[in-house]
Amino acid sequence: MSTIIPVPKNASPAGMNDNHPVALTSVVMKCFERLVKDHICSSLPHTLDPLQFAYRSNRSTDEPISQVMHATLSHFDIVGGGYVRLLFIDYSSAFNTVVPNRLATKLHDLGLNPSTCAWILDFLTARPQVVRAGGHTSCPLILNTGVPQGCVLSPLLYSLYTHDCAGRHNSNTIVKFADDMVVVGPITNNDERAYLQEDGGFLPTTAQELHPSPDRRDTS
Repeated sequence: MSTIIPVPKNASPAGMNDNHPVALTSVVMKCFERLVKDHICSSLPHTLDPLQFAYRSNRSTDEPISQVMHATLSHFDIVGGGYVRLLFIDYSSAFNTVVPNRLATKLHDLGLNPSTCAWILDFLTARPQVVRAGGHTSCPLILNTGVPQGCVLSPLLYSLYTHDCAGRHNSNTIVKFADDMVVVGPITNNDERAYLQEDGGFLPTTAQELHPSPDRRDTS
C-alpha cells in the first residue's frame, strides 16, 4: 500500500489542484523498481522518442527550447515569406490519466519481455493507497488507472506511454518536456492544412487521452 502526501505546487495553494499527489512506497519496492527500470532501459533503444527531453540524463530545459527555436528559424532560412505556428499544450494530471492496459500493450509492441509487461500491469492495477494530510489519514482506496507520482518507475513509464505522440505530418514537429508539449507547424504559401490537422483534434490518440488543460493551452 502506498501513502499519498499532497505537496504544494506553490507557496499559497488555493485548492487540491494546486498540490502534487506524491506517493510514498516502501524501501523494498523502490529498490525493486530500480531493478525493473534498469531492465527496461537496457531492453529498449536509447534513440526512442528523441524529442522527449525530460527524465533523461545529461538533458536540460534548455534543449527543448533550442529544438523549437531551431525548427522555427530553419523554416525562415529555407522559405522566404513563410511563418510558423506554435501550439503550447499542458496536460491536466497527466500521470493520473495513463491507462495501464494501453501502456502494457505499447511496451509489448516495443519488444519488452511479456513477463515484464505483465508485472508492470499488475503493479499499476488494483493498487491500494491512502491519503495523509494534516495528521489525518483517509480510508484505503483501490486504483486501476495512472502511474503514481513519486515512484521510481513512473517518469519512465509515462515517457514510454507518450513515445508515439509525434506529428502526423512530416512538416510538423512535436517537442516534449514531461507533460508539456509544443507543436511546431511551419507554414508555406499560407497553407495551414497540415498544422490545423494536428491542432484541430487530430493529435495522436495518446495525447487526447491525457486531457489537455483548456486554461493552459496557448497558440502563437
